[in-house]
Amino acid sequence: MRIVMVGSGYVGLVSGACFADFGHNVVCVDKDPGKIEALNAGRMPIYEPGLEILVADNVSQGRLSFSTDLAPVIAGADAVFIAVGTPSRRGDGFADLSYVFSAAREIARLVVGFTIVVTKSTVPVGTGDEVERIIRETNANAEVAVVSNPEFLREGAAIDDFKRPDRIVVGTQEERAEAVMREIYRPIYLNQAPILVTDRRTAELTKYAANAFLATKITFINEIADLCEQVGANVQQVARGIGLDNRIGAKFLHAGPGYGGSCFPKDTLALVKTAQDAGTPVRLVETVVAVNDQRKRAMARKVVLACGGSVRGKTIAILGLTFKPNTDDMRDAPALSIITGLQDGGATIRAYDPEGMAAARSLLSDVTYASDAYDCAQGADALVIVTEWNAFRALDFIRLRDAMQTPVLVDLRNVYAQNVVRRHGFQYVSIGRKS
Repeated sequence: MRIVMVGSGYVGLVSGACFADFGHNVVCVDKDPGKIEALNAGRMPIYEPGLEILVADNVSQGRLSFSTDLAPVIAGADAVFIAVGTPSRRGDGFADLSYVFSAAREIARLVVGFTIVVTKSTVPVGTGDEVERIIRETNANAEVAVVSNPEFLREGAAIDDFKRPDRIVVGTQEERAEAVMREIYRPIYLNQAPILVTDRRTAELTKYAANAFLATKITFINEIADLCEQVGANVQQVARGIGLDNRIGAKFLHAGPGYGGSCFPKDTLALVKTAQDAGTPVRLVETVVAVNDQRKRAMARKVVLACGGSVRGKTIAILGLTFKPNTDDMRDAPALSIITGLQDGGATIRAYDPEGMAAARSLLSDVTYASDAYDCAQGADALVIVTEWNAFRALDFIRLRDAMQTPVLVDLRNVYAQNVVRRHGFQYVSIGRKS
């Protein structure tokens, strides 16, 4: 199949590269000439494990290419995917759909013959209807079917998620469009991933509902962690105890400093706004959003308490800046709120992250960036693990203790067993476990 991917960001680039690896002919188009120039030179605009090799292999095989010009490639396309950004709109939290609608207008002017236009971007309910209206209004003769095909990719594991999905959701009631979508996804037939074909609005809402539910699980276990600390229980064992119930499941029951990233914060806000506009507010999701925001700030206070109630004049070492491991994504990362809170308390911040420091420099000021975990700990009054990168899972505690001014370790991801850390002379504070 001949596929055009409009947008070469996280979703567009990963999806385009995986479609090409399935054997389809894919052109990724983006209006940012710097991004396309970098991609043509083999440089990735994002960090995602395995992506650079996947892109290089498919470029060399002639199945994947990059362009800033939509006109030459759209005429022969079987499917045009819209994979542009839908950031939260400033002021009301609703998804900013201006990039989606702009892409729809451009596609409408250029499309030739029957083509399916697929919204891969995460969009609120009814966006597909508006995309279709824009296309008809722009080009009354356009022979198109607008389809919803939400993505369910985890940053850091996106390639595996794409190739071995739990499910594929396709929103269309047009038989020809369904046939094209089934052909596009035919290469994963052996994985037996179910294809759920439904109407467009149901597909759009499925994406938001899924992310809101996962965000709720994270927020739930974080609140249980706070309760565990007060009553002397262990949140990790509580999570295991409830996760073994297959009605609940163990995933997303890991207590920590709150969720962040490009999806959960944006999508929960958009769902809240959509529900309010529809007159059926989702109170549970509204509470999840509020509790998660408060939690990030509370983590800074947890560090302050571990330092005796004040961090003024003290040096705090932060390990991990990105919202999760195996990505360079700093969007809504808990580290941002934690570092800002500590700086407001008068702390000096040293930080290290394997992939996130370049992005962090544009978001944080007055932070000293280190070359590794031990350089970060040099002279610190406390060391805080914010993101559970593998590089932080087997630290040399003797080396850390010798580097630090005061041996205080605040583990916001419960990476370590308490007795192991304390045996090396550290004051150890974790999440949802009695200190």
